[in-house]
Amino acid sequence: MTARLSTRRYSRVLSAIVIAALANPAFAQTKIAAPNNSYSVADDVKLGQEAAAEARKELPMLNDERVDDYVEDIGARLVAAIPAEFRHNEFRFTFDVVNQKEINAFALPGGPMFLNRGMMEAAKTEGEMAGVMAHEISHVALRHGTAQATKGQKFQIGAIAGQVLGAIVGGAAGSIISQGSQFGLGAYFLKYGREYETQADILGAQILARAGYDPREMANMFKTIEAEGGSSGPEWLSSHPNPGNRYNAINREAQSLRVQGNANTGQFATIKQRLGGMSAAYTAEQIAKGQASNKPVSTAGRAPVAVPAPSAQYRQYQPGNFLRLQVPANWTEIAENDGVTYAPEGGFVRSQNGRSAFTHGVQIGVMQGGSGNLERDTAQLLKTFAQGNPELRQVSNAVRERIGGKNGLTTRLSNVSEVTGEPETVLLSTAYLRDNNMLYVIGVSPSADARTYDATFRRVRQSMQISDR
Repeated sequence: MTARLSTRRYSRVLSAIVIAALANPAFAQTKIAAPNNSYSVADDVKLGQEAAAEARKELPMLNDERVDDYVEDIGARLVAAIPAEFRHNEFRFTFDVVNQKEINAFALPGGPMFLNRGMMEAAKTEGEMAGVMAHEISHVALRHGTAQATKGQKFQIGAIAGQVLGAIVGGAAGSIISQGSQFGLGAYFLKYGREYETQADILGAQILARAGYDPREMANMFKTIEAEGGSSGPEWLSSHPNPGNRYNAINREAQSLRVQGNANTGQFATIKQRLGGMSAAYTAEQIAKGQASNKPVSTAGRAPVAVPAPSAQYRQYQPGNFLRLQVPANWTEIAENDGVTYAPEGGFVRSQNGRSAFTHGVQIGVMQGGSGNLERDTAQLLKTFAQGNPELRQVSNAVRERIGGKNGLTTRLSNVSEVTGEPETVLLSTAYLRDNNMLYVIGVSPSADARTYDATFRRVRQSMQISDR
């Protein structure tokens, strides 16, 4: 179910918690200074763009729009959280997913990042994956690649994309790409020592917290990488060596940071399930032998995403100063410009283009400027939602009930989920606030689970307390 409706003044009230959190800075965090660098920012951009173009030709991109949108959305949120002193307007951050099995990720000077599918599949949470991305973004923001080249002072920028790429991809594929390289330039640009790794760990933790992720997730991910790598260690660790006590150092830094809001998109389980339904990722050896393809990976026949059932325990929220409600304890609050959604892990999708959709859960919003006729305004609201949901159909007459102490209507609808392609049941409840502004509550669940969720949505509605006088 996709819901997109302007809520004006009430949307600002509903997102007040997030805004307040953003206004509170972290305390006593570690101060970082970018290392000396004799290259220009323009040099970073030129080098990164040339190497990125080569990477996209030589490596098998996943080319799955939904996965790409997901990674780009997280990347954009992290980039927006880079501290002002490390931002460079000339940098062009991009995020590509490589259809490669090995656990690896790398970011090029000036912003291009490449994340292996194997890294995404190894992560246990969205925060863990975001931790790797924040670490890589930190290398870019601190200009570690050209700072490292500054120490050597051997090379001129330009015409070196293949050599840089060859040294960072690693394994057989890297050696194929870097044929003809005399100096192993990537060792200067993207294989870092302990000092730079420590800086990227600390700044990465700070970026995570500013973006709305728990920085301890980064520490957890690095433990996961070490465990998954076996005796030889994964490729990522070969270019990002442990600077010593990495796990403890990140956790110490996390104690000085305040997580600003909640960045969790609720989409991680869905994306992991989608990747799991694809044909196997290529190995570095297959890539080196030319056996990899850049054609989009098929997801035909993938299993439905497993979303946990509503908890029997409930938690109270106050998304604005006029509303209180209770939702299952295993649902997360996701604040947006148009309202707030409560959904379980895997039940909410947010894409970079600003559209959001959810398959399980409750969404709350406000329509301003009603006519005073609840039936008429509810019908108008349905027309608005139908514009973004062409399969939306009303299947029963509206039922009158009390919602938050006010007279309201609840209407049952059917839809086809744009996320799963399966039938879903939608319950729309409406009630007037003051000045004929209309509160709406949308409950969405797969049609096969409607009986279970009907009871949950009823309890959520009955728990609502409205005080808008």
